[in-house]
Amino acid sequence: MSKFEGVLMGMGNPLLDISATVGQDVLDKYEVKLDTAILAEEKHLPVYKELMEKYNPDFIAGGATQNSIRVAQWMLKEKKDQTAFMGCVGNDEYGQTLEQCASKDGVLVHYMKDETTPTGTCAALIKGGERSLIANLAAANNFKPTHLETDKAKEIIESAKYYYIAGFFLTVSVESLVKVTEHALANNKVFLLNLSAPFIVDFFSDQLATALEYADFLFGNESEAAGFAKKHDLGEDLKEVALKVAAMPKKGSRPRTVVFTQGSKSTIVAVDGKVTEYTVEPLEASKLVDTNGAGDAFVGGFLSQLVQDKPIEDCVTAGHWSAKFIIQVSGTQLPATCEYEG
Repeated sequence: MSKFEGVLMGMGNPLLDISATVGQDVLDKYEVKLDTAILAEEKHLPVYKELMEKYNPDFIAGGATQNSIRVAQWMLKEKKDQTAFMGCVGNDEYGQTLEQCASKDGVLVHYMKDETTPTGTCAALIKGGERSLIANLAAANNFKPTHLETDKAKEIIESAKYYYIAGFFLTVSVESLVKVTEHALANNKVFLLNLSAPFIVDFFSDQLATALEYADFLFGNESEAAGFAKKHDLGEDLKEVALKVAAMPKKGSRPRTVVFTQGSKSTIVAVDGKVTEYTVEPLEASKLVDTNGAGDAFVGGFLSQLVQDKPIEDCVTAGHWSAKFIIQVSGTQLPATCEYEG
């Protein structure tokens, strides 16, 4: 394997998405709502088998961070071998599928392999273009800081200049996150974090607080931002919330940039006491396939320009383009070529 000399590293939960269009009866049966992401409990576990037996689902490489890294590499186009991803999978067919998919998209994957636990899966229940996600982390939950001591991991961490970790990883290994972010801090590199889901904000607030101190960039959608604001009594105006979160204590000298997406409404960016809104170009309703992966794709597009030192406006424009592209396909499925002209 050739030496990694790229600029972007992701670390997170690699999951195989099992995606199917379902009726309201399935959502009711498993007590889930659209536009939510949850960790599977005992009552949710039969959903994976049910989807495979009754719904002819799509199997798509997933996991929020891995998706963002795949999109970023895709949008870097001729700039090959710029991205890497680490997470934990099982030594099984699903793990091989994930590795093949990410590798095909040009991402160097350096998975920790768990010999005793299967690769994680995520049921994506699609209805009316919206999605409900039920993640069974399985092997993804077993990532250990020791993996960061492997020669290839050290090579990736040393080479990278940007590190992206979604909030979902906070349920797995905060110790691993801190190890990476301390390296970023000591070497004046950039760490980017995502709120990821309201349950992260609500139930993993201590872990989130630890990560947030290191975050040079923080991403979130409107429901996550509203949940964070409620948790910390920051008010209801998301522009004001973004400014307040940007001003929260952080390590290092770089000011924090906060990016809140709002679906088809404008994207809010706050940094250095100033807030800017960027209009989203609407998509015809007839072209919407499903919103699964839209937020991940936005981050991927954003990262593809940020790692090239483009201004924030260009990063947001690319993020809007990639999110708009992804919601017109099922899950995060990428064609061989990217037609973005930014």
